[in-house]
Amino acid sequence: MFAAVSVRSFGDRANRRRIGNGAFWALLAVSFLFGSELGDVANGILVLALMVLGSSAMGLGSPKTTSVAEREASARVKGNSILTPALLIPAIAIVGTLTLGRLSIHGTPLADPKQVTLIALALGIVVALLVAVLRFRPPPLAPVEEGRRLCDAIGWAIILPQLLASLGAVFAISGVGAAVGHIAITWLPLGHPLAAVVAYCVGMALFTMVMGNAFAAFPVMTAAIGVPLIVHRFGGDPAIMGAVGMLAGYCGTLATPMAANYNIVPAALLELPDRNGVIRVQIPTAIPLLVCNIILMYLLVFRF
Repeated sequence: MFAAVSVRSFGDRANRRRIGNGAFWALLAVSFLFGSELGDVANGILVLALMVLGSSAMGLGSPKTTSVAEREASARVKGNSILTPALLIPAIAIVGTLTLGRLSIHGTPLADPKQVTLIALALGIVVALLVAVLRFRPPPLAPVEEGRRLCDAIGWAIILPQLLASLGAVFAISGVGAAVGHIAITWLPLGHPLAAVVAYCVGMALFTMVMGNAFAAFPVMTAAIGVPLIVHRFGGDPAIMGAVGMLAGYCGTLATPMAANYNIVPAALLELPDRNGVIRVQIPTAIPLLVCNIILMYLLVFRF
């Protein structure tokens, strides 16, 4: 997909920065397609090149797409059926997650059990795309051009989740989790399971606010408090801890400008007068949701 967006970007002569756009999406495609073969140094250079291009060389393209009036007319004719492809994706992802891991051919699993959810999600996207094309008969290049429109609108922020997840892995490897754990154990009264759960969930939310992504906070807080206290000391279930812990981290995502792709980019795309308007609306949801996650983890993590 990113390779196709790159090719179309290079050919967009209406965009003065088409070379920068094309190069950015091309490098991102190379990273996904061949990153495992490039090695650490080459991947590092590639990421630095993405940063340079994203900071100064990209601009909005001019993809050939329908007008607002045409979309409204199409929506009136097709009605709620336009939502079918979007609803197919989560439906197939859920069904595939529950079934693909159990299917095998001559004893060989049909899907890697460790990747079954991702495979099911990808399958749902492909099926939804085919249904949309067959049902609505768009121009052949419409999926690519609409994808390019969204990619150009989001820009460099589209890779923030990967960058922040990598940052969390670097922090974990460098021992930040152990250092945070030492501080927490030294200064916080964590002798009771509830205290450990509160520290873990609140820590997930706070670290997510600082780092911009729950994926980055997860390895740090799990190494600091989750594994040594909730799992080892109090015998908590690691799967439940990880699942609810990520939900607690997402509460921090709702309340931080560091999560630019979630909170700042939408405000810019919608041309809101208050760049932090999305965050202000989300905070009243984030706080009670964090409390609910703390209660949920305490009730479940030590019961299984």
